[in-house]
This record gives sequence, structure tokens and C-alpha cells, in this order.
Amino acid sequence: MNKAVNDGVWSGSWVAERLGVRLEGDDELTGMLGLALRRNPKRAHLLVSNVLGKHVPQSPSVVYGAGFALGRRVRELLGAQEAARAVVLGYAETATGLGHSVADGVGLAPYLHSTRRPVAGVARAGGFEESHSHATSHLLLPEDPALLVGDGPLVLVDDEFSTGNTVLNTVRDLHERYPRRRYVVVALVDMRSAADAGRLAEFAGEIGARVDLVAAATGTVRLPEGVLEKGQELVARYEAESAGAGGPSSAAPSGPVAQFPAPPSSGAAAEAGQDDPQSSGAAAEADREGNPPSSGLAAETDREGNPPSSGLAIEADQESNPLGARGTARSAPTGPQPEGERTHPHVTRVDLHWPLGLPDGGRHGFTPAHRSHLEDALPAMTARLAEALPADARSVLVLGFEELMYAPLRLARELEQIAEGVEVRYSTTTRSPVLAVDDPGYAIRTRLVFPAHDTPADGPGERYAYNVAGAGFDAVIAVVDSVADTPELHAPDGLLARLSAHAPQVLLAVVPSYVPGPLALPERHPMLPEPLRGPAFSSYAPEEVGWLLQDLSDVTLEAPTEEREEAIQSGGAHYAESLPVEYQPSEQYQELFQTALAESAARLAQAAGAVTEIVLAERSPRPVLVSLARAGTPVGVLMRRWAQFRHGLELPHYAVSIVRGRGIDANALRWLAAHHDPRDVVFVDGWTGKGAITRELTAAIREFEASDGITGFDPEIAVLADPGSCVRTYGTREDYLIPSACLNSTVSGLISRTVLRADLVGPNDYHGAKFYRELAGADVSVAFLDAVSARFAEVVDAVDATAKELLSGDREPTWEGWAAVERISEEYGIHDVNLVKPGVGETTRVLLRRVPWKILARAGAGADLDHVRLLAEQRGVPVEEVAELPYTCVGLIHPKYTRGATGADGRAVNL
Repeated sequence: MNKAVNDGVWSGSWVAERLGVRLEGDDELTGMLGLALRRNPKRAHLLVSNVLGKHVPQSPSVVYGAGFALGRRVRELLGAQEAARAVVLGYAETATGLGHSVADGVGLAPYLHSTRRPVAGVARAGGFEESHSHATSHLLLPEDPALLVGDGPLVLVDDEFSTGNTVLNTVRDLHERYPRRRYVVVALVDMRSAADAGRLAEFAGEIGARVDLVAAATGTVRLPEGVLEKGQELVARYEAESAGAGGPSSAAPSGPVAQFPAPPSSGAAAEAGQDDPQSSGAAAEADREGNPPSSGLAAETDREGNPPSSGLAIEADQESNPLGARGTARSAPTGPQPEGERTHPHVTRVDLHWPLGLPDGGRHGFTPAHRSHLEDALPAMTARLAEALPADARSVLVLGFEELMYAPLRLARELEQIAEGVEVRYSTTTRSPVLAVDDPGYAIRTRLVFPAHDTPADGPGERYAYNVAGAGFDAVIAVVDSVADTPELHAPDGLLARLSAHAPQVLLAVVPSYVPGPLALPERHPMLPEPLRGPAFSSYAPEEVGWLLQDLSDVTLEAPTEEREEAIQSGGAHYAESLPVEYQPSEQYQELFQTALAESAARLAQAAGAVTEIVLAERSPRPVLVSLARAGTPVGVLMRRWAQFRHGLELPHYAVSIVRGRGIDANALRWLAAHHDPRDVVFVDGWTGKGAITRELTAAIREFEASDGITGFDPEIAVLADPGSCVRTYGTREDYLIPSACLNSTVSGLISRTVLRADLVGPNDYHGAKFYRELAGADVSVAFLDAVSARFAEVVDAVDATAKELLSGDREPTWEGWAAVERISEEYGIHDVNLVKPGVGETTRVLLRRVPWKILARAGAGADLDHVRLLAEQRGVPVEEVAELPYTCVGLIHPKYTRGATGADGRAVNL
């Protein structure tokens, strides 16, 4: 159904008929937009978006999907290389969530949004004006000022691009401070006139930068002469009728205005600008000829569905019954309360267990590492909300708060996916005053009015929630940040009381307001331990590698595969908090490993030599090799051996821990910085899959520089194989069997994967790992290295040719692997890229350590997949051949896993 149509009527027709306003442009415009009237002396009309999630409740998947799709278009426009260097900037108030969703679609881009909330102790990095709005000043308050520094593209995101003035003001301010060559402007709708479009192009020429525009729909608004005065007159007339009928006056603003008899089919209203509240007015219903009804207000039904005898919906009297039909208010507690306590009848506080240190949004910057942390935590947080909902709830609204749009949106989207039989909608409160009229041809049907509850810098005033009153929601989940969890929120005329009048159950979830700390060196132990070395820790010779880890060999950390998978996917535990039980290969599998090693040793020797030559030529003549434990460690040893064989160099080599969603071991970086020049450090890994660790390391190094003030570490990873096209330092981009991926610890020095658990790893400790001494009889770690090193002499000429070709060619990452993973995730209904593991190495890990669902194999793939087929057969996992696959194979982890779930053939979880 057309989201801008109510009962077959376009939700902009009421304004269009009375003011002569017309929308012209793409066919999608009337489906995306409705119209309403502002209470604003600078602009009469309000474009109401159905995909923004601001004024009218909408499916959170639609809201998030609209922004994410725009981000994908930006990525296509920029290309993978430029997209990886981009920074995304969203506009407060309406586009904070949209901009964040766009940043997700771009991929690796950090995100920042402007704000109207000054934060003590955070320096302003820029600002600009929004000319058509009352609340004009936008502040830029990044925690790390370097976020806006650089020559990568700046992507500016707003919900509506009307005149271009706001963008011009933004670019003008930022270009003076942080000049760059390219800007991309993104909006849901581009409604500029031809003259405005030309003005932006001229401005781009003046500053010598390229400016592109990406919009979901394009058109313009035709405004007749005198429309502002006519609009103001119409608003005043309806407010006067409302006051005359006993509704609230500007001197006595109060609660809900009438709601249409049934909830809207869908749709979300978006402000075209954000305004300081002016004196309030109730919504009045007009007939189709424009004459207000004699009552001045639309009838509101009570909870039983019976309209009041007067036929009017009068807002609650503050002196008598501030909760209206829901009952008498009691004294509201002030400030935060323990989980489970009620702030009003029908209001329950839910503790999300929001992760410590995770920003609540992009006000101070949101990095790729933050994004990974949020993705890991979302399932558990949403589960807590779902558990708190009434068992019979079938219609639920997640209501965000002004600039806090993204966190509530992601919670709502996750809830929509897990809550079977529940229709979930999402919208947010706003500071923009809009006339509400209960008419199918008008986009803002009802309005709740309540006092501001976050102690705004511009003083107290009214705030609004539109199209919520009387919508028939069984429950409303109000999500605010802790700055807004004030006595005003809990007051008899506050937001919670207003919501309680219109929903049987209201839940309150408070997200901690993130306040950046000072960029100072943290306290740490003055003497970090020296690296662990073999034979005391690992089966490698002591000169081959030093492990910047702590030994947890005496701690029981292993858990059954199914138990780990269920805990990881439910959000109950992070994958790095436990270890899988070490897979002990069968005799048949060990024979396959030996065969694969014999067949691939020369190819591995050539790749190891080539990547080492590139490092020596481009990175440092005496690099410090730092492997990412544990898959990177055998490759780091091979690179060290090549440098010794070909150049007589004795390169330092260490292994450190990096954990997806948690970052790299900062204490290991501190030790390295104290003993080596960070500019000489080269991080090494075995292969790339979709590039998650590449992204993780980039974000982690940036955060480390901000926290410790230590610079010089280059996050570019050197890998043996780069099938995902994620890095520019590699030996090959072929996706073939690297035998070290076939086994676990027995080909990696008998060392487990790394562990990061709060009760075991303190703030001054390295991450942990175990040394499986008891597996020495099955260890092939040194044998693997020796087999490859023995082929060095015969591949010298091939290495020289390969290195020369790579050094002179285009090695910029295309990130085609990431795009393929996202496509596979959607095509197979997984909807989580973390459960898609591309490439031979990652697929092998899925079969060894996770709960596999199915394996996708490129049609015609040969011996490189023999071990994958054997493991799949042993675990009862189907192998599906795919005609066009950028990888040799892709492993799919069982989606939404719980113990007892099965694969396609009913056996995939049986070990």
C-alpha cells in the first residue's frame, strides 16, 4: 500500500487543497512524502517522509533499509577504495539516525552527527547554521578531532535537501578548516529548484572540490505566492477553534490530542527542519472544504472504544487527572531508578545492560570498532526488551528521543526480527512544533505535548510526539539517554505520563549518555612482561616468535561447540570468552593435510617470498613483524625465514591478539612502542576473508592513538593471500588451500586462539591463550614451516617476478569480497554478515570450530576443496555448488542457532 495514503487519500492533499502547494517530480514522491503545516514564521509547509521514522510510526526495517540503501549507492559512486577513506556526517535532529544508517551502508566509514547539545569539556570542531529553522546552530563535537582531518570524501546526510543552504554552510565552514577534494551530499528527497542546484555547482567550483548528490527521489515543491502568510493564518485559525472548544491554549499546554479511530497502515513523518518550540496549539479537524467542525476537535475514543459524550478529545487537565483515561498520576520518582521499578502506572524500567564505553550515537563520533561492539551486544539487549513486553502485546512502538535515533532504531529493527506475531513500529520525539489535524489527507494526525526533559541549552520548552496518541499500541518502549532521564521525564505532565494515557504498558530504556574523557595517557603497569617464547610457551623455537600474551594453560576455557554457538549468537557471551574443544583430526584427514602440503608448498613459498619483498620495498628495510595470533603466526615465521634466506636479515617477530568487536591488545602495542619504532611495525595475518579484521585493526589503531597519544603504527595488514581484495600488501589474491588453515593449534605452535575475559585479563594484562603441551605428539607446526622453507631456493625467480609485477601494478583494495558476503547473507536469509565466512581458510574454521549450516563451493573447484568436502561429510553438512562465486568456497554458520537446530539435512549440528 502507498505509505503516504490513508483510506485511499494522499496524506498531503489537505495542505495541497488549502494552500495550493504542489509536489512535482519522480513518481515516488507522493509515496514517500505527505504534507503538514509548521508553526514556524520562516516556512509554512512541512514535508512528511514515510521512511525516516520521525513523526509517524514506521517499520524499523523500512527506516533502516532506506538509509542503508543510500549508503550502498554512495559506496558504488565512490568505489571501494575511496569509500574506505570516507567520513559520514549527519544532521541533527532529524537525520542523526539516517546518517548513521548511511554510514553502515558505506561500510568502513566512521560517523559523526551535528548536535544542538553542548557538552562540557568537549571542544567544538566546527559548526554551521540552518537558516529555515528556529534552532539554527549546529555544533560538531568529535571526541577525536582527527576524525574530520584527511583528504577522503566527506558524506553529508540530511533527510531533505530543499535549498542547499545548510549544506553550503556546512561545507564552507569545514572546508576552511579541513579542506578536501570531494563531498557527497545524501538525502532521501532532493527538492531543490533549478536555481538552487546551480548555486551548489557554482560553490563547488569556487572551492575547487567535487560535490556529488545521491537521493532516493527528486522533485520540487511549487509554492504559490503568499503561501507563508496563508499557512500562518490557517494554523492560527485552527488553534483558535481548538482553544474555543475547550482545548489547551498557549498558556496552558498539556497532553494528547485526538487520534484517528484506527492506527495508520504505516508511514513515518520527517521534519524538513528542526524548530525551537513556540506556543502550543491542539489539533483541530477540518472537513474537506476547509471549514473546522463546530467542536474544533476530533473525537477521541476511550480504551473500550467508546467516544466521549461530548464528541471532543480534550487534553488532560493538569490539576485533575494528568493521565486522562489511564487513571490518576502518583508522585513521580526523580532521576534513574532500579530495574523493575515503576515510574508511573503501566511504566516499567528495563535495564539494557548497554556496553560500557560504547557511545549512544554519533554525537562524538562512532567508529567501525564501535559498530562491531554494538552488533555483538544488540541481540542480548533486544532480548531483555522482548522479555519485558506483555505476553499478549501484538502492536509495539519503539519511541526514540530527539537526536537519539539510531540506537532505538537498531533495537526496534532487532525486536522486529525476533518478536514473532508482533508488529513493531518506530518513531521519535521532536522539538519541532507542527499543527495536527485528524484527517486522512493530512500527515500529522495527532500530537502529544510534554515539557523538554534534557535541560536543553536554549531553555525549557515543549516537545512533541506525533501520531502516537490513540494509535492502539499495546506497548510503547521509550528509549532516552541518561541526560534526559530527569524529573521532567517522570513528571505528571511528562512524556511517560502522556504515553501511559495511550498504551496499556510503557517500558523505559535508558542508554548511558557518552561523554568523552580527556585524551590523556592511562595509568598502566610500568613494566609490561617480556614476550613468552618456546619451548616454555609454544613449540616454535624461541627466536622464531615472541608471544605478547599471558599463559592461561591452567585455566579450563573449553566449551562444547553447540553451547558456544548458542551463547555467541544470543549475545550471552563473546566468542573470545571461551575456547572451542580442539578438533583432533582423523587419520584420513591428517593424510589429506600432508598431501595438500606437499602439493602447495612451492606455491606457499612463492607467496611468502613475494609479500616479504613488498614489505621490504615499501614499508621498512628492517621491519618488525607482528603477527595477529594465531592464524598469522605461521605466516610471520615464514616471512621472517624468507628475509633471512634471501637478505640475511634477522627480523624481530611477535604475535599479538586482536578480537573482533574488542580491538587489538593495547598493552601489546605499548610494549612494542617501548621497544621498537612503531613506524617499522608490520602487522601480518594469514589471509583475508571479508575483511572484518582489516576494519577492526584500522579502528583499533585510531582509538589507540587517541587514548595513548602514540602514533606511527600502520594498520595496513600484510597477508599471504587476499582473496577478499581487502589489503594492498599480499603475496597472492588467489583463494586456494593454505594448509595451516586445515588444523588448529597443531599447526600453530600448539597455541590456542586468544582469550579476552574480564575475570582473567585485567587492564594491565596481555590477552590470554593456552599452550596445549599434551598435543605434542600430533604437532606439525615446525614440519609445516620446514616443508615450505625447503622450497625457497627453487622459487627465487618466481618471487622476483611476482614482486616486480605487484609493485608496479594496481593493488588497491576493491572490497569485492565484502560485497559478495553481504549479497550471500541476504540471498540465503541469514541477515548477518558475521555468519558468512568466505574463502577456503574461513570455511575450514567454520567446519572445525563453529556450527556449520551449509557450504557453498564454486562449481568446478578441484583439489583445494578436498579437505572441506571431507570435513563436511564428517559433520553432515551439505555442500552446494554455485556457478558464480568470487571465492573458492564460503562457509555459512547456522543462523539463529539454538541447541537442537539442524542443518538442511537434519545432521549439521551432530558432532
